[in-house]
Amino acid sequence: MRGRVSQKGHCPDAASRMSLSADILRSYRAPRAVLRARLAQAEGERSAIFYLLLACVLIFVAQWPRLSAEAALDDSIPFQARMSGALFGWLFIAPLFFYALAGLLGFVLRLIRPRTPWLAIRLALFWALLASAPLALLVGLIAPVAAGQGVPALPFGIVVLGGFLALLIAGLRVALEAGEAVA
Repeated sequence: MRGRVSQKGHCPDAASRMSLSADILRSYRAPRAVLRARLAQAEGERSAIFYLLLACVLIFVAQWPRLSAEAALDDSIPFQARMSGALFGWLFIAPLFFYALAGLLGFVLRLIRPRTPWLAIRLALFWALLASAPLALLVGLIAPVAAGQGVPALPFGIVVLGGFLALLIAGLRVALEAGEAVA
């Protein structure tokens, strides 16, 4: 019955599905509850790769103001070349890196709890990346302006990294709980 359209033109379980943007915002208040819900409604690897690619696209977009400011200050590398490099890095290299990181995290977590599901570990990592992407977008807007005022970008980067790590740790705890439920 899932996915079938009713006479009113909507999926019967559409009301039970949470909005992606609302869940991202809710992740800052209740990250474990959001990831538990996302894990319960995950459609296997499709959900994991969707979260990862969406996060990479958003972080790529967050780079645009910085790349534009750098190109304006130093014209030895044109803006288009900088954008091409960022595109290649965030849409082709970063997903491979994050899958490798998920594998490494999986090996470590499976030493702690052998039945921890690999999908739960990947979802925890990729959701943390996606949920911290709005912070990266905000920093992408603020950092070039702050740099023009003489403020270094490092404090902004630390905020993004801190948000990502907090969400990742909460997500990995949920992944370990999922492994405990299996055992």
